[in-house]
Order: sequence, then C-alpha cells, then structure tokens
Amino acid sequence: MKIVLQRVKEASVSVNNQQLGDIGQGYVLLVGVSDDDTQADIDYLVHKIKRLRIFEDSDGRMNLSIHDVQGQILSISQFTLFANTKKGNRPSFTDAGAPDLAANLYDQFNASLRRNGLLVKTGEFGADMQVSLVNDGPVTILFDTQHQ
Repeated sequence: MKIVLQRVKEASVSVNNQQLGDIGQGYVLLVGVSDDDTQADIDYLVHKIKRLRIFEDSDGRMNLSIHDVQGQILSISQFTLFANTKKGNRPSFTDAGAPDLAANLYDQFNASLRRNGLLVKTGEFGADMQVSLVNDGPVTILFDTQHQ
C-alpha cells in the first residue's frame, strides 16, 4: 500500500458537485492499493498513522498525534499512486490493485482506522472526485509498505 498523508487545516471531497465528506484539522490520506497488499499492510499503516506525531505542541514542535488534537481523517482512494512512468509519456497503472481487491482493502483500512478511535470520512471508490484542502505547514508524509 502507498499513502500520501497531508496535514490539513480543513478538507472536503465531492463527486458530481455533491459533497461526500468534509473535515476540520487532521489528515488527508491518498490511499493506493496493490494486488500484493494484505491485512498486515493495513495493520502497519494504521499503527503508524494513529501514532504519528506531526502536530505542533505549545512550544511549536511537532510532538502531538491526531488523537492529541482531536483531528479527523479524509481518506481518498488513489490508484494513480501506482503509476509507472518509466516508458513513454502515458503512465501505466498495471501495478495498481484489481478494483474488487483494492476496494475491499481500502474499506478494511478505513474500518480499522475507525476501530482505533479515529473519525474517518471518505470519498467514493473509483469515482472522479474533486478534493479541496488547506495544507498545513505544508507537512506531507509518504508511506509505502513495499519499501519500509
């Protein structure tokens, strides 16, 4: 699995001009799934994300977790994280997970975040989504379970 995590002040996602979810302070997660991903990848990522300390404390140091700031998560499926651009100018997406498997693992990932006490809102898997956000920092963290 690959995740691009962005610390945000606020974010929202819409499909066909209908807002599906919005959050205040927290994370936008762009989530890509491959055919090789398993529950172990989900468990690793949830563990890291819920404990990640990238919010500022009273001294201005990145020392607080999403729990500490009562933040929220906007999780967006993003198969293009597996784009291969080595040949030609048109990316290949053959490394992205098959849609049925990817949708299932994406749902399991979000459910696991929720079971760990996080408020998670999502877009619509496979849809053409419009994501708006106010990046905070900017702080962007990359996770790749195949290259830990």
